[in-house]
Amino acid sequence: MSERGEAAVSSGAPRHTDRPPNCVRVAAVGDVHLDDDVLGRFRPALEHLGGKADVLLLAGDLTRHGTSDEARCVAQEFGGLAVPVVAVLGNHDYHSDAPDEVTKILEDAGIIVLERSGVVLDCFGVRLGIAGAKGFGGGFAGRCASEFGEPEMKAFIRHTRTISEEFGAALREQQCDVLVALTHYAPVPETLLGEPPEIYPFLGSYLLAQAIDSASTALAVHGHAHAGSERGMTPGGVSVRNVAHPVIKQAYNVYQLTAPALV
Repeated sequence: MSERGEAAVSSGAPRHTDRPPNCVRVAAVGDVHLDDDVLGRFRPALEHLGGKADVLLLAGDLTRHGTSDEARCVAQEFGGLAVPVVAVLGNHDYHSDAPDEVTKILEDAGIIVLERSGVVLDCFGVRLGIAGAKGFGGGFAGRCASEFGEPEMKAFIRHTRTISEEFGAALREQQCDVLVALTHYAPVPETLLGEPPEIYPFLGSYLLAQAIDSASTALAVHGHAHAGSERGMTPGGVSVRNVAHPVIKQAYNVYQLTAPALV
């Protein structure tokens, strides 16, 4: 990633006509769980998105059961917007064992789907890099599982470690001015506050935070924790936001990022 200094994060965003220099406005939401019975719930707010944000991030669990019909609902709801849409899948999107089909339907609608990969977008002269991965569970420092014991337990944590290492590599590969990390599972426990502590190991992993901290990340967004809290921070000081729809309680939140090195 290019040298750029730390990016400042703030909520809310001005319209195009009064945008501050060298800023990018990131809208984000997760856990929309679309099916035909809720189709159209988000679209009215999304029609005005072009005046409020430069990109929309979808933090997984876009469907209820990961079926092709539900994926087509997501494509209809979030396709054809005035800004680029970048998504990762969540655990619900894998339930029908058809993530490739879900991904293709979304991509055919113009939605960029990331999995341990990244994309760089030009946002009014600011290069916004986004690296994304679904992530996985395992827990957090001091209360986490390890690659020890039964083959099933070792495979569980090895899966999280592999995802995290490849996610970290994708973050570090982005040549950009401002870098955002997009996951479904949580990288820190702070954004899980409100969830039963007993299920924290199934909601995220500290290994994702290690990946985020391995690059010059300005902001990390995730979903998954419906009863969690919005704000957290990685051990390395990266702002983390839980944008699950039940948490933010609106069609999307907008985060404004500025790159001081460009000033």
